[in-house]
Amino acid sequence: MSIAEKIKSNPRLKQLALWLVLVPREARPRLWVRWLVNPFVHQRGRRALVRWRTRLDVVPFQPFVLGADSVIEDFATINNGMGGVYIGERTLVGISNVLIGPLRIGNDVIIAQNVVFSGLNHGYLDVQRPIKDQPCSTAEIVVEDEVWIGANCVITAGVRIGKHAVLAGGSVVTKDVAAYSIVGGNPARCLKQYNANTGQWEKYVAPSAT
Repeated sequence: MSIAEKIKSNPRLKQLALWLVLVPREARPRLWVRWLVNPFVHQRGRRALVRWRTRLDVVPFQPFVLGADSVIEDFATINNGMGGVYIGERTLVGISNVLIGPLRIGNDVIIAQNVVFSGLNHGYLDVQRPIKDQPCSTAEIVVEDEVWIGANCVITAGVRIGKHAVLAGGSVVTKDVAAYSIVGGNPARCLKQYNANTGQWEKYVAPSAT
Protein backbone atom coordinates (compact mmCIF):
# COMPACT_ATOMS: atom_id res chain seq x y z
CA MET A 1 0.00 0.00 0.00
CA SER A 2 1.37 3.41 -0.99
CA ILE A 3 1.72 6.33 1.41
CA ALA A 4 -1.18 8.12 -0.28
CA GLU A 5 -3.41 5.05 0.11
CA LYS A 6 -2.46 4.71 3.79
CA ILE A 7 -3.37 8.35 4.42
CA LYS A 8 -6.70 8.04 2.60
CA SER A 9 -7.63 4.87 4.49
CA ASN A 10 -6.84 6.35 7.93
CA PRO A 11 -9.26 9.15 8.95
CA ARG A 12 -6.87 10.68 11.49
CA LEU A 13 -3.94 10.72 9.07
CA LYS A 14 -6.18 12.11 6.36
CA GLN A 15 -7.36 14.92 8.64
CA LEU A 16 -3.76 15.74 9.59
CA ALA A 17 -2.64 15.77 5.96
CA LEU A 18 -5.48 18.10 4.98
CA TRP A 19 -4.62 20.43 7.88
CA LEU A 20 -1.00 20.56 6.73
CA VAL A 21 -1.96 21.30 3.11
CA LEU A 22 -5.09 23.50 3.37
CA VAL A 23 -5.81 26.74 5.19
CA PRO A 24 -8.33 25.88 7.96
CA ARG A 25 -11.96 26.55 6.98
CA GLU A 26 -10.87 27.49 3.46
CA ALA A 27 -10.57 25.59 0.19
CA ARG A 28 -7.15 26.96 -0.65
CA PRO A 29 -3.66 25.51 -0.12
CA ARG A 30 -1.23 26.94 2.38
CA LEU A 31 1.42 29.32 1.14
CA TRP A 32 4.25 26.78 1.44
CA VAL A 33 2.29 24.35 -0.74
CA ARG A 34 1.69 27.00 -3.43
CA TRP A 35 5.35 28.04 -3.49
CA LEU A 36 7.30 24.85 -2.79
CA VAL A 37 5.14 21.92 -3.89
CA ASN A 38 2.62 22.81 -6.61
CA PRO A 39 5.17 24.14 -9.15
CA PHE A 40 6.89 20.75 -9.14
CA VAL A 41 3.72 18.64 -9.18
CA HIS A 42 1.40 20.42 -11.60
CA GLN A 43 2.09 20.74 -15.32
CA ARG A 44 2.21 23.90 -17.43
CA GLY A 45 3.01 23.88 -21.12
CA ARG A 46 5.29 26.31 -22.92
CA ARG A 47 4.07 29.92 -22.97
CA ALA A 48 1.06 29.04 -20.80
CA LEU A 49 -0.02 32.12 -18.87
CA VAL A 50 -1.84 32.50 -15.56
CA ARG A 51 -2.65 36.13 -14.75
CA TRP A 52 -1.46 37.18 -11.32
CA ARG A 53 -4.97 37.98 -10.04
CA THR A 54 -6.11 34.40 -10.68
CA ARG A 55 -7.05 32.38 -7.59
CA LEU A 56 -5.40 28.96 -7.90
CA ASP A 57 -6.99 26.83 -5.19
CA VAL A 58 -5.12 23.77 -6.46
CA VAL A 59 -3.81 21.04 -4.16
CA PRO A 60 -0.85 18.77 -4.93
CA PHE A 61 -2.76 15.50 -4.49
CA GLN A 62 -5.02 16.18 -7.49
CA PRO A 63 -3.91 16.97 -11.07
CA PHE A 64 -3.83 20.45 -12.52
CA VAL A 65 -2.61 20.69 -16.13
CA LEU A 66 -2.46 23.81 -18.29
CA GLY A 67 -1.53 23.24 -21.92
CA ALA A 68 0.89 25.18 -24.09
CA ASP A 69 -0.16 28.70 -25.16
CA SER A 70 -3.27 28.63 -22.95
CA VAL A 71 -4.28 31.64 -20.84
CA ILE A 72 -6.20 31.93 -17.57
CA GLU A 73 -7.40 35.51 -17.22
CA ASP A 74 -7.66 37.67 -14.08
CA PHE A 75 -10.12 36.91 -11.28
CA ALA A 76 -10.68 33.32 -12.40
CA THR A 77 -10.80 30.60 -9.73
CA ILE A 78 -9.48 27.09 -10.30
CA ASN A 79 -10.24 24.38 -7.72
CA ASN A 80 -9.09 20.77 -8.06
CA GLY A 81 -9.86 19.66 -4.51
CA MET A 82 -12.60 17.22 -5.59
CA GLY A 83 -11.09 16.22 -8.92
CA GLY A 84 -8.42 17.02 -11.46
CA VAL A 85 -8.58 20.04 -13.75
CA TYR A 86 -7.09 19.55 -17.23
CA ILE A 87 -6.94 22.45 -19.70
CA GLY A 88 -5.67 21.78 -23.22
CA GLU A 89 -3.52 23.85 -25.56
CA ARG A 90 -4.34 27.30 -26.99
CA THR A 91 -7.39 27.59 -24.74
CA LEU A 92 -8.64 30.84 -23.22
CA VAL A 93 -10.20 30.80 -19.74
CA GLY A 94 -11.96 34.16 -19.47
CA ILE A 95 -12.18 36.77 -16.75
CA SER A 96 -13.94 35.65 -13.53
CA ASN A 97 -14.47 32.07 -14.66
CA VAL A 98 -14.91 29.41 -11.95
CA LEU A 99 -13.52 25.95 -12.73
CA ILE A 100 -14.26 23.23 -10.15
CA GLY A 101 -13.03 19.74 -10.96
CA PRO A 102 -13.29 17.06 -12.04
CA LEU A 103 -13.07 18.92 -15.34
CA ARG A 104 -11.36 18.27 -18.66
CA ILE A 105 -11.19 21.03 -21.31
CA GLY A 106 -9.76 20.39 -24.77
CA ASN A 107 -7.66 22.41 -27.21
CA ASP A 108 -8.59 25.72 -28.90
CA VAL A 109 -11.52 26.36 -26.57
CA ILE A 110 -12.81 29.91 -26.03
CA ILE A 111 -14.49 30.60 -22.67
CA ALA A 112 -15.93 34.08 -22.22
CA GLN A 113 -16.51 35.93 -18.93
CA ASN A 114 -18.21 34.73 -15.72
CA VAL A 115 -18.62 31.10 -16.79
CA VAL A 116 -19.03 28.46 -14.06
CA PHE A 117 -18.05 24.80 -14.38
CA SER A 118 -18.84 22.65 -11.36
CA GLY A 119 -17.99 18.97 -11.39
CA LEU A 120 -19.45 18.46 -7.92
CA ASN A 121 -22.84 18.52 -6.24
CA HIS A 122 -23.57 18.92 -2.54
CA GLY A 123 -25.63 16.26 -0.82
CA TYR A 124 -28.95 17.44 0.60
CA LEU A 125 -31.08 14.34 1.29
CA ASP A 126 -30.55 14.22 5.08
CA VAL A 127 -32.78 17.00 6.42
CA GLN A 128 -31.32 16.54 9.92
CA ARG A 129 -27.91 17.82 8.80
CA PRO A 130 -26.87 21.11 7.19
CA ILE A 131 -26.22 20.72 3.49
CA LYS A 132 -22.65 21.98 3.96
CA ASP A 133 -21.93 18.96 6.21
CA GLN A 134 -23.25 16.32 3.81
CA PRO A 135 -21.05 14.35 1.40
CA CYS A 136 -20.45 15.71 -2.09
CA SER A 137 -20.76 13.69 -5.28
CA THR A 138 -18.67 14.30 -8.40
CA ALA A 139 -19.00 13.68 -12.13
CA GLU A 140 -16.43 14.87 -14.66
CA ILE A 141 -17.30 17.65 -17.08
CA VAL A 142 -15.73 17.21 -20.52
CA VAL A 143 -15.37 20.04 -23.04
CA GLU A 144 -14.06 18.82 -26.39
CA ASP A 145 -11.87 20.78 -28.81
CA GLU A 146 -12.85 24.07 -30.50
CA VAL A 147 -15.85 24.81 -28.28
CA TRP A 148 -17.00 28.42 -27.77
CA ILE A 149 -18.76 29.16 -24.48
CA GLY A 150 -20.51 32.51 -24.15
CA ALA A 151 -20.53 34.76 -21.08
CA ASN A 152 -22.43 33.83 -17.91
CA CYS A 153 -22.96 30.17 -18.79
CA VAL A 154 -23.26 27.47 -16.12
CA ILE A 155 -22.16 23.90 -16.89
CA THR A 156 -23.19 21.27 -14.37
CA ALA A 157 -21.53 18.04 -13.24
CA GLY A 158 -21.29 15.15 -15.69
CA VAL A 159 -22.01 17.15 -18.87
CA ARG A 160 -20.07 16.50 -22.08
CA ILE A 161 -19.85 19.26 -24.69
CA GLY A 162 -18.99 18.01 -28.18
CA LYS A 163 -16.42 19.37 -30.59
CA HIS A 164 -16.97 22.82 -32.15
CA ALA A 165 -20.20 23.35 -30.21
CA VAL A 166 -21.37 26.85 -29.29
CA LEU A 167 -23.05 27.73 -25.98
CA ALA A 168 -25.01 30.98 -26.18
CA GLY A 169 -24.46 33.50 -23.39
CA GLY A 170 -26.40 32.82 -20.20
CA SER A 171 -27.05 29.16 -20.97
CA VAL A 172 -27.51 26.67 -18.13
CA VAL A 173 -26.22 23.37 -19.48
CA THR A 174 -27.51 20.31 -17.64
CA LYS A 175 -27.34 17.74 -20.45
CA ASP A 176 -24.76 16.68 -23.04
CA VAL A 177 -24.29 18.95 -26.05
CA ALA A 178 -23.77 17.35 -29.46
CA ALA A 179 -20.76 18.23 -31.57
CA TYR A 180 -21.24 21.00 -34.16
CA SER A 181 -24.39 22.33 -32.52
CA ILE A 182 -25.53 25.63 -30.98
CA VAL A 183 -27.45 25.55 -27.70
CA GLY A 184 -29.01 28.26 -25.55
CA GLY A 185 -31.46 28.92 -22.76
CA ASN A 186 -32.22 27.67 -19.25
CA PRO A 187 -32.11 24.75 -19.40
CA ALA A 188 -30.11 24.84 -22.61
CA ARG A 189 -31.68 23.30 -25.71
CA CYS A 190 -30.40 22.82 -29.23
CA LEU A 191 -31.01 25.78 -31.57
CA LYS A 192 -28.91 24.94 -34.64
CA GLN A 193 -26.77 22.11 -35.99
CA TYR A 194 -24.19 22.02 -38.74
CA ASN A 195 -25.29 20.01 -41.77
CA ALA A 196 -22.24 18.52 -43.45
CA ASN A 197 -24.27 17.77 -46.59
CA THR A 198 -25.26 21.40 -47.20
CA GLY A 199 -22.30 23.05 -45.49
CA GLN A 200 -24.73 25.22 -43.51
CA TRP A 201 -25.73 25.79 -39.89
CA GLU A 202 -29.43 24.92 -39.89
CA LYS A 203 -32.25 25.39 -37.41
CA TYR A 204 -32.63 22.31 -35.24
CA VAL A 205 -35.86 20.37 -35.60
CA ALA A 206 -36.53 17.87 -32.82
CA PRO A 207 -37.40 14.35 -33.97
CA SER A 208 -41.11 13.66 -34.00
CA ALA A 209 -42.41 11.41 -31.23
CA THR A 210 -43.61 8.05 -32.48
